[in-house]
Amino acid sequence: MSGPCVAAVALDRSHRFSKQPAFEIRLLTGLGVAGDAHMGETVQHRSRVAKDPSQPNLRQVHLIHAELFDELGAKGFTVQPGEMGENITTRGLDLLSLPDATRLRLGAEAVVELTGLRNPCVQIDRFQKGLMQATLDRDPAGNLVRKAGVMAVVVTGGDVRPGDAIVVILPEGPHRALAPV
Repeated sequence: MSGPCVAAVALDRSHRFSKQPAFEIRLLTGLGVAGDAHMGETVQHRSRVAKDPSQPNLRQVHLIHAELFDELGAKGFTVQPGEMGENITTRGLDLLSLPDATRLRLGAEAVVELTGLRNPCVQIDRFQKGLMQATLDRDPAGNLVRKAGVMAVVVTGGDVRPGDAIVVILPEGPHRALAPV
């Protein structure tokens, strides 16, 4: 297949760092991944629930580009799809360069809207020592670059499988860079 595609999908019913690879996942409009611990209209990440459980869930779906795993492999880390907590692993798409509010059609029906960058936390280092630093970089101006994926909300539900095509729908108007959520 040419063009951006879904490389892998994963979910986990429990609040564990890594998610379990699956043959398909079902995205539910306004909720996230069916059966995943982070599914819901309001925040589901434990640290965010503790601060304010009524916040909207801007982190319903976590996407990571498979090219990050290639980069990490060159630095001596071994990371497989789902192990960094992502629901969808993409291939052939520079997720980090997409503007805020970009929509991605995943397969035939599902559409997610990007809400921001994943802000990596210490759990990454608990998974593999030094991995958090390996997912951070600096741009030529010295600004911090977070490479641990992007977060999204589900706009249109549907099933998503490895091999599904990804269509990028850019937002109208001026583009805003993704910020941590």
